[in-house]
Amino acid sequence: MQHEKEMSERSPFPSTALSAPPQTDNGVDLEGREQRADIVAFRDAAVQLGNRTVWRQATFQIAPGEFVAILGPNGAGKSTLLRLLLGLLRPSEGSVSVLGHTPRRGNALIGYVPQRRLIDADLPVRGRDLVMLGLNGLHWGFSLPGATHRQQQARVAEALEAVEATEYADRPIGQLSGGEQQRLFLAQALVGQPRLLLLDEPLASLDLRSQLSIVHLVARLAREQGFTVLLVTHDVNPVLPVVDRVLYIARGQVAIGTIDEIITTQKLSSLYGAPVEVVRDSLGRVFVLGLEEVEGHPV
Repeated sequence: MQHEKEMSERSPFPSTALSAPPQTDNGVDLEGREQRADIVAFRDAAVQLGNRTVWRQATFQIAPGEFVAILGPNGAGKSTLLRLLLGLLRPSEGSVSVLGHTPRRGNALIGYVPQRRLIDADLPVRGRDLVMLGLNGLHWGFSLPGATHRQQQARVAEALEAVEATEYADRPIGQLSGGEQQRLFLAQALVGQPRLLLLDEPLASLDLRSQLSIVHLVARLAREQGFTVLLVTHDVNPVLPVVDRVLYIARGQVAIGTIDEIITTQKLSSLYGAPVEVVRDSLGRVFVLGLEEVEGHPV
């Protein structure tokens, strides 16, 4: 299958569940190979907002270099999971670690692209200035002196080139298309050279061509720069060619695995507590039937 071939060539990890070899206390496995710590680890984690438990008993790990799509209906807690990793929320039960530590606000090793916001067409801010905020958001409109400023300018130029946005970097962001704006927000998240990139609905309101362009761009940069990706999306189809695993959240439950393990009739029916059916067309696209009756949200 072409999709499986592309995934195996792109990812340094097997498509099956990741399990570490037996390991000694010094972080070296019994065959003498150095082990890399998980980028993200949830252990029996739960989140409660007010009197409502969003989800609970979440236990999973995400390894360095993985590309994981986060799926599920509106209100299931996908963005909430990102807020935990950003240190904006704390689990009500269990534990969460990111890059080996308890999540904290302002972690420079985490790049974050929030859900898209409407931008005034008359906003007189250049794309280049927007990206600069990823290095020093406290100095909006102010130039730092000397060598430091030149170094920051070079970093911004590199980030713009990486996302192929140099051509329109000096235009006001309000005059750019949705796909162009999204590339600039991606550059802003990457300019700090993160180890983990969190993307919250980066494909929303984009046409299919722009969705595929953004997804393949992120996958290529992750492969070249070695960072891990967690991408929240409503539709699994645009990420099918590049994703390693999917993390599915529904009705207070969290499940993670390959697409073939999670996006199945049996698994989703279990998660939703109602009959749903997963079908694939001749192009390999995934469709879930019956969700409109239980959640009103397509995969």
